[in-house]
Amino acid sequence: MTLTRSLFAALTAAAALALTAPAARAVDESDLLPIDQAFALTAEPAGPDRVRLHWAIADGYYLYRHRMGADSQTASFVIDRLELPPGKRYVDEFFGEVETYREQVEATVLGVAGEPGAVDLRIRYQGCADLGVCYPPHTQTVRVALPATDAGRTGASAPAPGAAGPGFNPLAPAGTPLIGAAPAGAVEELPLPAEQAFAFEAIAVDHDALLLRFTPAPGYYLYRERNTFTLAGDPPAALGEPQWPAASAHHDDHFGDVAVYFEQVEVPMAVRRLTAGPVELQLQATFQGCQNDGICYPPMTRDVRLALPALPAGELPASAVGDAPAPAGLAAGALLTALVGALLGGLILNLMPCVLPVLSLKALSLADSGHSHRQARHSALWYTAGVLVSFAALGLAAIGLREAGAALGWGFQLQQPWVVALLAYVMFAVGLSLSGLFQIGAGLAGIGQSLTEKRGASGDFFTGVLAVVVASPCTAPFMGPALAFAFAAPAWWALVVFVALGLGLALPFLLIGFVPALASRLPRPGAWMVAFKQVMAFPMYLTAVWLAWVLAKQRGADAIGLLLAGAVLLAAALWGFERQRWKPRLFGVAFTALAAVAALAAIPAIQRLPAARATAAESDASVPYSAERLASLRRDDRVVFVNMTADWCVTCKANEARVLSTAAFGDAISAADAVYMKGDWTNVDPEITRFLEQHGAVGVPLYVVFAPGRPAGEVLPTVLSIDAVTAAVQRAEASR
Repeated sequence: MTLTRSLFAALTAAAALALTAPAARAVDESDLLPIDQAFALTAEPAGPDRVRLHWAIADGYYLYRHRMGADSQTASFVIDRLELPPGKRYVDEFFGEVETYREQVEATVLGVAGEPGAVDLRIRYQGCADLGVCYPPHTQTVRVALPATDAGRTGASAPAPGAAGPGFNPLAPAGTPLIGAAPAGAVEELPLPAEQAFAFEAIAVDHDALLLRFTPAPGYYLYRERNTFTLAGDPPAALGEPQWPAASAHHDDHFGDVAVYFEQVEVPMAVRRLTAGPVELQLQATFQGCQNDGICYPPMTRDVRLALPALPAGELPASAVGDAPAPAGLAAGALLTALVGALLGGLILNLMPCVLPVLSLKALSLADSGHSHRQARHSALWYTAGVLVSFAALGLAAIGLREAGAALGWGFQLQQPWVVALLAYVMFAVGLSLSGLFQIGAGLAGIGQSLTEKRGASGDFFTGVLAVVVASPCTAPFMGPALAFAFAAPAWWALVVFVALGLGLALPFLLIGFVPALASRLPRPGAWMVAFKQVMAFPMYLTAVWLAWVLAKQRGADAIGLLLAGAVLLAAALWGFERQRWKPRLFGVAFTALAAVAALAAIPAIQRLPAARATAAESDASVPYSAERLASLRRDDRVVFVNMTADWCVTCKANEARVLSTAAFGDAISAADAVYMKGDWTNVDPEITRFLEQHGAVGVPLYVVFAPGRPAGEVLPTVLSIDAVTAAVQRAEASR
């Protein structure tokens, strides 16, 4: 059995012959029995010159008659022939007209025994499963103790050289065709061992880059998609996505239409590191390939040890890499770095364009508290509570989705049209409140009442919630590494980072509330606040318009029609709600409830709409992102500038307006003969998500410049400048 398993590991294959299953069906190798269970072979003596073989064949499996044979491994026993019963006739895709056995079959090996004793026989056979998968030709050695020759019995004579007949085996050496003539068109040569059919090498070409090399033997091909790469043990690094080059289109009977490689292929792969010093890694590569017009090998795993040099002086390792745990001291330092980055990122987030709409609500709350230090502190604490609770809820949602196996990043919620539609409703409703259609608590609309009433807390808390809602499409400096840590760290650490981000966002408001010198500079409340509140409604309306534009990009014009109809119904419901506060009537209550339900019903209807069709190419001369196209351009030694963006990402749009749509950017791209590639993450796109993960980003924007001859790209800052972009493109061109 040891020999059986070793041969199965070396030559195990799964050539899908599609005998009972559709040809394009994908096969799960875990459904297959080991060959010694699918075809259990036993042998026993049937006399002094013969051995009886018995195969117990599992349900759903069958053996080929013409692929069965026997060789003697004992010099004193010469095989005459292998007697096989007739099988069930069948027209096979590869072997033509064949006979097969199911359930069980018995065969007899006849020979000439020079002396009694133990005889070793090498038995060869091949079979398939009804799943549409075949095993490679299999060899198993059995030992049988033959009894002494009976007195007066004449043994079978040895075959004459060149004798032939049904099932005749001329004692050929290993590797010759099996007993029985193979019909025309059959595969004549036995498949190579997996190590010879598919050579694999891997080397470290830089401190953060690997090069994988696959070499299929002539007549064999490798699948591009059926592979995985992992690092064994507890590595201080993680692997990026392999950058497979363009492959050949191929149709096989195992997996249908596939992309394959018939010749040697080299695959760059980036490495993200946790440590700055030299790194020893053990790469485990699992891949799959087939013999052309022959068997298909099951997934093969190879282990390669790699040594990465230390990082260059001054270059820091990634603060978090995948799910790989870091050493305790390093992990604690990474957590502290992430917390500081989150606090600074949240603070800078107040200056980003996405948060500007909510400044109207902040300004109102600050003005309300202008006459009382106590009220300023009270308002600051409730606002901070709203921010922290919202960030904690966002963090819990991200952690839950991550544990469920979802690939996501910062702003992931805005990839869902129902979230965008709901936020548009919220912004529209806030605008209507500021315009006076209805009131949300005393904190926002209770001008003229006592501003020290407890009801003001609800308005401050809601303002904090809204600040987080509108901040989610933005990414500020220092946020990227912090969020990368949060999306990869253990749940509690991730939650702490999200809370630190919220604390940074709320920090200016806290300072005003608790530093009297700052609070005393605020203007005193007065009649001017009524007009100010109404003016501040318009940024909220503009935010709702922007969200409607994002929704149009996601679901098209039908979504906008539903959204606008829902907004009218929402306004009617809020108007009815305000009237019922003063004069409750049964009809008014019913009208308000029906209008609200009808408005909310538009949201799932929007979600069910099909995705909007891609629009014509933009005037920025960009090409759509695809991993295959990027790999092709890099093989051609082109400089490539990759822009990962989304329509709901305000920072992305600001960078595009200030930098990427300017003539200076176009000149820099042209001068370097570079390609400007753009990936749109407005909707969920697993290919773009993989690219973000590969480069340690948790969301958009992400800007990467790829230089010829370098496996890893240069990641640019979140907030772009034309000088930084031009310099990066020039550096890439200089390395050509």
